[in-house]
This record gives sequence, structure tokens and C-alpha cells, in this order.
Amino acid sequence: MVEDASPLLGEVAAALAPHTGHAQVVGLTGSPGVGKSTSTSALVGALREQGKRVGVLAVDPSSPFSGGALLGDRVRMQEHATDSGVFIRSMATRGHLGGLSWATPQAIRVLDAARCDVILVETVGVGQSEIEVVSLADTTLVLLAPGMGDGIQAAKAGILEVADVFVVNKADRDGADQTVRDLRYMLSLGRRERDETKWKAPIVKTVASRGEGIGDVIAALDKHRDWMNRSGERDRRRQLRAEAEIEAIALEKVRARIGDLRGGGTLPELAKRVVAGELDPYVAAEDLVDTVSAS
Repeated sequence: MVEDASPLLGEVAAALAPHTGHAQVVGLTGSPGVGKSTSTSALVGALREQGKRVGVLAVDPSSPFSGGALLGDRVRMQEHATDSGVFIRSMATRGHLGGLSWATPQAIRVLDAARCDVILVETVGVGQSEIEVVSLADTTLVLLAPGMGDGIQAAKAGILEVADVFVVNKADRDGADQTVRDLRYMLSLGRRERDETKWKAPIVKTVASRGEGIGDVIAALDKHRDWMNRSGERDRRRQLRAEAEIEAIALEKVRARIGDLRGGGTLPELAKRVVAGELDPYVAAEDLVDTVSAS
């Protein structure tokens, strides 16, 4: 219903609202090939050993043919497929920038209301346009791997600022220690203020395919959650998340009304006047906003 923007969604959201706000939302992002899906699967296993209910939203690139998710993540998580305490959903980006499907915030709300203790949101790629997961997650894990130039990419993409925990996966490969050293150096450059109240993102080494280091990742997640609760950061992030969600829903409604105006001739008529030089696009846009507001 969320993904298809069902007309009943508003009703459902109203019913779910009192039951949300309990789950810990963890975002996982990183370059293709660093082992996000394998790490997610290993985290699910570790969390289930603690008796926690886990929801996984694996945001896949859309298939150019069907428009649906490619389901690569679910293939790698087959070992959890029969576990009733785990819910895995692959969601298509459907062309949405930011590495996340537009429906992801609402899907998180559904899993939260369904009493998942932890919701893992795995995103497509990482880069300048893929750090949107930060606006959705309580804790953001950034995965890197040795020999992939990830240290430089991390600095370039700006994810040094958004990561709460760095995970250097495939740490059994040559160059893992160098990747950790590069990260530590770059992080030290950004800590000139030495503010002791701020969170210092730890660097954890893992070999997710063998489950090595996953316990350290869980410990880092727990520490970050405790720090957020003490510092008030959790409430601040969730407020920003709610603001972004409200804005996205509002924009979607406006976009739908503009689509109606396109069919009714208002938008094409404004476009004709811009082409003819009778209007500039800014005035035309204001006229369109006024028409949407009045409708």
C-alpha cells in the first residue's frame, strides 16, 4: 500500500501513528562491492541471537524493464527467509535520487508500528547524491573496503560528516590497516574543535562473510544509541525526519495537482506563453502555484 501510494494510506497511517517511535533505525551505505548485503545479513543474525525483531528495507536500483527492484539483496539473505522474527523487503528506487525509494520513510513507520526492534535500511551506492539515508536513520553505518579507493571517496562525497560508525569490511584483505589509518587521519583533520560532547565515529574492522567483527559493530550501535538518548540527538534527528517526511508528502500532493493542471490545459497554456515571450518562467511558476493553491 505504501509503495503503490494507496488511497487508503492516510487512514492506515493514522491508525499506525500511536504505535511508532520505538524502533532503532540503522542506515547502511557504501560503494557497490563493499559487502553491504553480506554485512546486513550478518547483522540480522547477530540481532536475532539477542532476541530482537528485525526489519530490513533493501533499496535496490529499479529494473529498467519492469520498474521493480532487482532483488539482489534478498537473494543474499535467504538464510533469514523462514525466520518469523525477520521481515525483508526489497524496494525499488524508481528513479528517486538519494539512494532511497520515496516510500522508504513510510515503510519505516509501518515496520516500527509492527514492533520491529531494529530496522536496517540498506541503500544503493554512496556518493554526493546517496547520503539521504542520514535523514532517515538514528545511526548511519558507512561501509568501506580496502583497495577500492574508499578513503578518498569518503572525503569527496562528504560522508565523513554523516557516518556515525565506519565499518571497514573485508578486513582480511591486504590494505585493510592502511584504509583504517587513512580514515583516522581524515577524521582527525575534521576534529580541530575537539568538542568532547560530540560523537566520535568509531572505526570497526569486519569480515562479514565469516561473521567476524559483527559483535563489535553491534556494540558500536548500542553505544551510539545510548549517546543519542543522553545528548538529545535522537529526538532532534527524529524531528528532522518527521519534517522531511511531511515535506515529501506535501510535495507529492502538489506534484499530483500540477499533473491534473497539465491535463486541464493550465500548465501547457503557461508554457506556450513562456515560449512566445509573453511570460518569463518565474512569473509562470508563481501563476501555477497560485492556481494549485486555489484548487
